[in-house]
Order: sequence, then C-alpha cells, then structure tokens
Amino acid sequence: MKRLLIIDDDQDMVAMLERLFKKKGVYDVYTATSSDEALNILERTVLDVVISDVKMPRMDGIELLNAIKKIDDTISVILITGYGTIEMAVEALKVGAYDFIEKPFDNQRLVHTTEKALERTYLLRENLRLQKTHRENIIHPGGIVGNSPAINKMLDMIARVAECDATVLITGESGTGKELVARAIHELSPRKNKELIVVNCPAIPEHLLESELFGHVKGAFTGATQDKKGLFIAANGSTIFLDEIGDIPISIQIKLLRTLQEKEIRPLGATKTISVDARVIASTNQNLEEKIADGSFREDLYFRLNVVTIKVPPLRERREDIPLLALHFLNKYCVQYNKKDLHFAPETIEYLSSRSWKGNVRELENTIKRSVVLATSSTIKPSDISGIGARNPFIDSNDLMNELLTKPYNIAKSSILEDFSTKYLTNALKRTKGNVSKAAQMSGLERQSFQRLLRKYNINAEEFRNNSKN
Repeated sequence: MKRLLIIDDDQDMVAMLERLFKKKGVYDVYTATSSDEALNILERTVLDVVISDVKMPRMDGIELLNAIKKIDDTISVILITGYGTIEMAVEALKVGAYDFIEKPFDNQRLVHTTEKALERTYLLRENLRLQKTHRENIIHPGGIVGNSPAINKMLDMIARVAECDATVLITGESGTGKELVARAIHELSPRKNKELIVVNCPAIPEHLLESELFGHVKGAFTGATQDKKGLFIAANGSTIFLDEIGDIPISIQIKLLRTLQEKEIRPLGATKTISVDARVIASTNQNLEEKIADGSFREDLYFRLNVVTIKVPPLRERREDIPLLALHFLNKYCVQYNKKDLHFAPETIEYLSSRSWKGNVRELENTIKRSVVLATSSTIKPSDISGIGARNPFIDSNDLMNELLTKPYNIAKSSILEDFSTKYLTNALKRTKGNVSKAAQMSGLERQSFQRLLRKYNINAEEFRNNSKN
C-alpha cells in the first residue's frame, strides 16, 4: 500500500480527502488536524506522500515542510491552500514542495499530482538504495562502474573476448570509458600479469609516432643517437591499446597492417624484422567507414582491427548507472581531497539523472570533482552542481511582483498569481533560449517542478527555441 498523510485543521476537508484516496484501494491513509499530530505520525511511520494545508495554527505549511525534510527528505510534499500568495507559491517550490495547489481544486488533478509525487519518492529512495550498494558490487574489471542492462551486456561481451587473442575494436562517443573497456579485457586475459601498454595516438606528433610504436636504430634520423625499443616491443607478451586509432596517418597505418598480419615489426632504419607477440586493442570515437570512403583510413586495416567490435554505450542509454557513478566519483574525490562526510541531497541525484551529459562519464566525473572541491557544506545540492548560488537568483521576482501589485485592487487573486507565474516562466525561457533544464536550475526549481508549471500555464518552451534561431 502507498502511505499517504493528509494534514488540515478543517476536519471536513480531511474526511473528504480521506474518502477520495481510500476509494482508490491502493492508499494507506493517515490523517492529522494539527502539525503536532502530523509530526508524531511522521516520527513513527514511513510515509510516501504528504498533502498538507498551508494555513494552520502554531506551524504553517512551509514550516511543516522544512520539518518533514529533516525527518525524511525523500517524502514528496504537496501543499494546498485557500489563502495563497505569490510569495508563498514561489517560496514553497524553492523550499522543496512537490506542488502548490490552490483551493478549490479539482479532485482528479490532486489524485494525478499525488501519483506523480509517488513516482518521485520511489525514484529518490531507489537512488538512495543504490548509493548504499557495496562498492564491490558495482565496480567491475577495468574500473567499469554500473549495473544497467547496457553495461551488463557489454561486460558479457568483454568476458567472452578476453580469453582469446582476437583483435578488438572499441567504439563509442568521447568520454564513455573506452580505455576502461580495454583495461577490463586485459585484466581478464591470460596476459594480465604484464602491464597494459596504452598509446594515446592523437597526443604523439606524427613525425614521432612511428618511432614510438616500432622503435628505431641509432642513426635512423637526426637525433637518433642510440637504439630505441618501441611500444610494440614493450607490449611483447602483453596487450597494446591504441586509443583513437582513427587519427593515425596513412603511412603508419601501412606498417601497423603488416604488424597485425605478420606479428612482426621493423624499427626505423633497421634492415631486419623483429617478431612480437602483442595483442592489439584499438578504439575510436569516429566513423571509420566514413574515413575509408574519404580515403583517410585503409579498408584492409579496418577489417584487421574489426575482428570483434565492442560498442560502449553513451550515458544517456544507461541512466540507471548515473547514481552509482556519481557516488563512485564522490567517494573517490572525497578521499583524494581529504573531504569527509560529504553526501548528495536526494534532489541532487534526481537532477544528475535528468541531465543529458553530452560529455558522458568524463563530464559527469569532472562535475562531481568540481562539486567536491568547492563544497561549503556536508550536503551537495543541485545548486552546487549547476554552479548557481542561492544568493544569485536568475530572475528578480521583486520587479515582476511590483509590476503586478500596481494592478487594480479588484483583480482576482488567482489572476495575479497566474500573471506572475506566466511572466516569471517566460522570462526564464527567454534568457535561456528555451532550455528548460537551464531555466529550472537558474530559477532555483527542480526541472520536474518547472515543467509542471509550464504545462499548468500552457507555455511551450519550443517557441522560445525557435525564436532564438530567427
């Protein structure tokens, strides 16, 4: 059963709401007519959602909301009131209310909002459960972190190819962790007792790359004062990982092809070849078939490399792993920078899980690293992640309020609130050119709360994106 607490000093309202939700047959409904009674229930019962009136004796709904957050900040709180003000609505959402509904309200709307609030509660609690998962259960060979279906499928492929010596091509977007996959293959292979040799191909100047890979003999070129063993010799009996293979020049591709075919190398300036036993793993974030078409990558080398392909999924295809990754990086950098007792607020996990992460795991890691370095309290909040401080509001609501309060006194209260909300939301979207996530962050609201307000006032963010292009 879903555990719901209804709080209102009007006993008739409490009875009506209790009947409404009990009829659904899925709610275990608790009721209270005072904040003291409500807090007593909260102290001894694990609740999922709280529906509370705002105007109550001794402690109002905002104060009660703060008290609930201290007891269990995963509980979603819906505030209802017949005496709403603009300031109260903004404050309620900023403090952390899931929604703010004015009386008289539509019963079905309240039921629907409660169902969505339950989803939020379950998401936050699942994220907390994942945070408590033992470290050894989420960190796999190579340092890969995750338990999503996409990662488990990839791990299965890694385990199957690790035992043999087949050449592997790892593909995936920048920042997805292709090197970790190479390390996992090596760690699970019979070659694991020798060091994995990693070559960052784009980082080595073209005129030095051949010498780095295959070595040279004394006098092979100006400055070659002694023989040098290349990285393929260093990888003899082990594995060599050629990171971003798509960036190597054609001249090196020809020599690499021979190495793959004949299992031998010829150092620069040498007259004899040297046999090598090195397993080759390569990676790329480029479309090699397109590079073959434009003549910048050899087709025969592509087929030699592409014996087995492993695609590393982007973070958007494995969102279930974001809480695990975030916690992993939090622990890592707390140790590195000697920061103790840092933890994420539940809404921070929700915020991290909702972001697109174009830079994938690398971007997420850098974001968590920065938040640890700059942390000023033990709790990392969404504003700490986004870099927007509480004292740096995105929109000055006072200007909008002053404008609205100059309207005639006989204007309906609901009209003032609607007018204010519409102006506030459209201002945010104008400044961010329709970027809902950024507008929500800089307004100090959760993305889901911001989206609910857009739907409520029939505002289409797409229009602001289109206008910015004109």
